[in-house]
Amino acid sequence: MFTFLSLPCFRRWAILALGTLLGGLALAQDYPNRPITLVMPYAAGGPGDVITRIYAAALQKSLGQQVVVENPAGAAGSIGTAKVARSKPDGYTLLMIHVSHATNPFMFKSLSYNPVEDFEPIGLATEGPMLLVARKDFPARDAREFLDYVRANASKLSMGHAGPGSAAHLCNLKFMQALKVDITQVPYKGAAPALNDLMGGQLDLMCDQTSNNLPTVQSGRVRAYAVAGTQRLAQVPDVPSLQEAGLSGFEISIFFGMYAPKGTPKPVLDRLTAALQQAVRDPDVKARLAALATLPVPVEKARPEALRAHLKSEIDTLGPLLQGAGIKPE
Repeated sequence: MFTFLSLPCFRRWAILALGTLLGGLALAQDYPNRPITLVMPYAAGGPGDVITRIYAAALQKSLGQQVVVENPAGAAGSIGTAKVARSKPDGYTLLMIHVSHATNPFMFKSLSYNPVEDFEPIGLATEGPMLLVARKDFPARDAREFLDYVRANASKLSMGHAGPGSAAHLCNLKFMQALKVDITQVPYKGAAPALNDLMGGQLDLMCDQTSNNLPTVQSGRVRAYAVAGTQRLAQVPDVPSLQEAGLSGFEISIFFGMYAPKGTPKPVLDRLTAALQQAVRDPDVKARLAALATLPVPVEKARPEALRAHLKSEIDTLGPLLQGAGIKPE
């Protein structure tokens, strides 16, 4: 029961809470007053790096401070992610990352961070579709024939990917699950060497981010059979979706989202979310992403609640997918 005797204690608590609130507001009013580092934990020059630099430029316009992209790559993005988790939670070190944020706990035994507990979500940034491609002399004329041929010859086929837990690997697993077949999986250290072998005919199939595959499809060096989703892409309008081809219920896209270290003050997070929402509406961002066959998310997804729910969904669905494929943490 609250009594007069407890009033001094209550006053001290109220003063402390008010001081914390005013301190956070003051920080937000002053934020940012120096350059911001946006960590992209994959190699420079890849699609994730290009996407991050597009957003860095847009955030820079909105925030009025330089946004510098760093690439501490390695260990499926976990090295750079751990760096952000250890950073001071002041809004000056941020993370841009895709599906590996959800899958790395299933890939590594001793991660130094927890993807849920050690980060503050800012919002989703992009959605990138996946494309099913094959060597250029693959014996199927269209998407329906492609699916029939794969069902009938799965045991004879090989399917490359960019390494265990990669976006391409996850797409491969979901594709096999949907068709109820087993195809020999060939892991590579990155998408580029896998794509090189596909162009050379050493591999039969790949399912990878459209931004990786589009140049080789447009040049005729590999053949695109289907978009791994429900809609066609403007960049390859003649390529149907898997749903059109008769494989319903299959859809996978790769989302990038922005995070800050746990404990970043809410007023700073609000400022960053507002800047991200401005970026996804920016016509220049839309045009530059379109060249990568990638889309900015709708503005309602560029917020913490949407990214938090998306991460939980990916952990809940992709973790069991990897475990079912026999992937064990190393």
